[in-house]
Amino acid sequence: IYFMYDVKQVDPAEWTSPPWDAALVDKPGLGKVVMGRGAVNQKGPEAAFIAALHAIRGANRKVPVNLVLVAEGEEEIGSPHFPQIVRRPEVLAALQKSAGIFMPSASQGLDGQVTITFGAKGVIEVELVSSGERWGRGPKQDIHSSNKARVDSPAWHLVQALATLVSADGNDPAIDGFADKARPISAAEKAMIADAAARLDENGAKRLLGVQRWVRDVQWQEALELLMSRPTVNIEGLVGGYTGPGGKTILPYRAIAKLDLRLVPDMKAAEALAALKAHLEKRGFGDIEVNMTGGYDPTSTAQDAMVIRAQEAVYRRSRIDPIKLPRNAGSWPGYVFTGEPLRLAAGHFGMGHGSGAHAPDEYYIIESTNPKVQGIDGAVRSYVEYLYEVARTR
Repeated sequence: IYFMYDVKQVDPAEWTSPPWDAALVDKPGLGKVVMGRGAVNQKGPEAAFIAALHAIRGANRKVPVNLVLVAEGEEEIGSPHFPQIVRRPEVLAALQKSAGIFMPSASQGLDGQVTITFGAKGVIEVELVSSGERWGRGPKQDIHSSNKARVDSPAWHLVQALATLVSADGNDPAIDGFADKARPISAAEKAMIADAAARLDENGAKRLLGVQRWVRDVQWQEALELLMSRPTVNIEGLVGGYTGPGGKTILPYRAIAKLDLRLVPDMKAAEALAALKAHLEKRGFGDIEVNMTGGYDPTSTAQDAMVIRAQEAVYRRSRIDPIKLPRNAGSWPGYVFTGEPLRLAAGHFGMGHGSGAHAPDEYYIIESTNPKVQGIDGAVRSYVEYLYEVARTR
């Protein structure tokens, strides 16, 4: 079992309920939810899984499988030290006896449907720093903006560097060599996505994301194909100079961009970082610092793996025909399990619903008023059923 117990930062002003209170809130159309940072990512599902273990013990039963629990507090910064933990001899020995890895999740959409994925994208998170001192041009401290007529701007230097990383519309990576090893989606994966597109609610997805159009106004199926198959270069944050109220006429000496680069199968985090650095150097931006804060490779699991078949069996007993997709567009450090030397199958599983991971008003349903969606009691039951199904599945 893989747990993460860290969370992303918050701005309390953006929340309707204090993000650290874990308050029970009535949410129209959903029921009673726990609202707070980490509610669905991942403390709600993890608490439900622990409750499932208590339920089995409370019924004077024995947990039907042996469990190895690995947990970390650095997932949200790219798990920089997790491989060291997993590769400790005593941890590795325990994992080598395992049949697979699973991460508790709230897998139901608002329509009650669930999606099974067969892997996840990888990611690297980096910070680019442009400074006058390192560049050898521009100021070494903030100066009056009137000097822009005669002094170079580290902020513009960074903006120009960022513009070389993507296509003109900002949607396609343009880093030399970055996506050379990206594996195209197969005909079977295209068919899987087409089936999913026919069953998933496009308008619901747009409402959940707060968007009106997909990139380049593509149709729903192509949008899903891009989500599954495309590496990406994204700006998480961009800061330079004065950002407070009103104006402040300065020429800042330093500017910072925080990026995440998503990776698809056959790409490697280390190679993506090297490609980024070489690209900037080649284009005259070698002075810009590139600090990788964390990251990991993509993961893949076979569709007929035991952990996947057990998931599907539990869902189908609940009269749910799961939607299947080649991978999760998000990332987690599953590569330490699915890669060498363990080569274990891995997957996410769990009934229940939540939303708002990394965003304001994150929630996880406790008492559901939607007959199609399980509350925490249904989530607990699904984990009990999953453990017994794993024990039966070969």
